[in-house]
Amino acid sequence: MSTVSTVVPTALDQTHPEGLCSSAWKAIGTTIRVVVTDQARLSSARTMLADDLAALDLACSRFRPDSELVRIESTAGTPTAISPLLADAIRAALRGARLTNGDVDPTVGRAMEAIGYDRDFSSVPARGGEIRITVRHTACWHQIRLDNAAGLVTVPVGVRLDLGATAKAWAADRAARRIAAELGCGVLVSLGGDIAVAGDGPPGGWSIRVQDVTGDPVAPAQGPAGVIAIREGGLATSSTRARRWQRGGDLMHHILDPRTGWPADSSWRTVSVAAGTALDANIASTAAIIRGPGAPGWLAGLGLSARLVALDGTVTTLNGWPEVWS
Repeated sequence: MSTVSTVVPTALDQTHPEGLCSSAWKAIGTTIRVVVTDQARLSSARTMLADDLAALDLACSRFRPDSELVRIESTAGTPTAISPLLADAIRAALRGARLTNGDVDPTVGRAMEAIGYDRDFSSVPARGGEIRITVRHTACWHQIRLDNAAGLVTVPVGVRLDLGATAKAWAADRAARRIAAELGCGVLVSLGGDIAVAGDGPPGGWSIRVQDVTGDPVAPAQGPAGVIAIREGGLATSSTRARRWQRGGDLMHHILDPRTGWPADSSWRTVSVAAGTALDANIASTAAIIRGPGAPGWLAGLGLSARLVALDGTVTTLNGWPEVWS
């Protein structure tokens, strides 16, 4: 599939005191930010990232009837040719499922729709009538067959894929590596709460504020927040405080427990994880929300630096956070 050329809408460019230059805009339903160490490279980096995101949306969106992801549903049960871009995104999603024993499950598309997240989030009504769900989600990610050599995927009949849990983080890694390699500068790519860095960064690392809901880093933080610095890899934050809506008396959010098909009833409202890639950080932070009380022990066993915020705002840090990264 060829790359789709895109004009960045209403981008806000800024020059920072430490010599970094950034550009921010809205796309794929979230806030996009690219930061570079060389002002002369900012325009090219912004265009490259916008083109990457346009191609990602066309391949992976579950809200576009013309997306490749939606089209493969019509051939469910049979091997279907897909683009390398979609194949890589599905491969990333299956990695998440394997590493978490299905806690991060790409086959929850129909469950997402059942609880009201059936369109771009900006169009999801904030309030609605009561939802009654009588059929729980049946995990079948292990039945997806991806033939890398032939460029084919087989998705079980009746399954609707949702790559939202991993696609943004994987795309951030991919874009950061490409921009750094082609432009020869240090770069930070932030797609919502998923952040990837590549190239030679600023002295002392990339300074990042961690908080419940991704927002303007210049504006005052809301709720518990902290600033860390990373020099390589990625950082991801998963939160039940973002993408929330109400149906009847139930408050919904976008992180589903695959065992129930319902928003995870977690003891954590926010989990941030630093890892070798934004993808692995996202997989771990999402699974930690779903695992609840068992998350600290699981993350500690993996050796991942993490910050967990309980429902009452109490902060727990693991494995040297933030000393390892600052």
